[in-house]
This record gives sequence, structure tokens and C-alpha cells, in this order.
Amino acid sequence: MVAFRSVKDWISRIKRDTVAVYFAARNPETPFLIRLLALAVASYALSPIDLIPDFIPVIGYLDDLILVPLGLVLVIRLLPPHVLAVSRVQAATALERPRGTAAAIVVVVVWLLASVALARWFARH
Repeated sequence: MVAFRSVKDWISRIKRDTVAVYFAARNPETPFLIRLLALAVASYALSPIDLIPDFIPVIGYLDDLILVPLGLVLVIRLLPPHVLAVSRVQAATALERPRGTAAAIVVVVVWLLASVALARWFARH
């Protein structure tokens, strides 16, 4: 039961840090390149579309279990400490609020638009 609680705590920290990295990407005090990396990591972690689909046995969850935490650790280590602290407070506040499906719909629409734009770009070149 202790192991289950520890895994549950780890998952909640990953969730909090994902949202914190998103807020850090929007913070003007975050250096530009770190902001881009933070935005990429948060977008990938929050996106319903995975690099490796989850339905593929074992490998499908490796990106969620390895890539997302490694990306979060990298961004967190690169962030200025005060930006990280403010972002974690914002994340905790945001996670306490009730949430709807509107954000999920926006993410899916953005990914679809990006896919169409990329397909058109490849078709032209």
C-alpha cells in the first residue's frame, strides 16, 4: 500500500509540474529558448496525441513514463527558481478548479490544424 501511495504521489507531482511548466512557458521572465522547450514539453504532455500510440503494448506507454518526466526534469532544472516557484503556485491553483472538456477540444483542434498545415507544406515542397 505504501508503494501505491508513492506512485500516486509521483503521478500527482508530474501532473502539477506539467501545468507548472505550461505556466512557466507563459511567464515573461522565462528565457526565450527555455520558454520554447517548456511549451513543447507541456504541449506534448497535455496533448491527447502521443508520439507512440498507447494501444501498442508496452512501448505505447514508454513515452508517457520516460519522455514526459525527462522533459519536465530538464525544463525544471533550466528554469529560474523564482519562476518555477510562481508557476507551481499557479499550477496548484489551476488544478483545484473544476475543469471541462473545452480545453481538450482546443488542444485537439490545434493539433489538427497543425497537421493540416504541415501536410500542405510537405505537399508544396
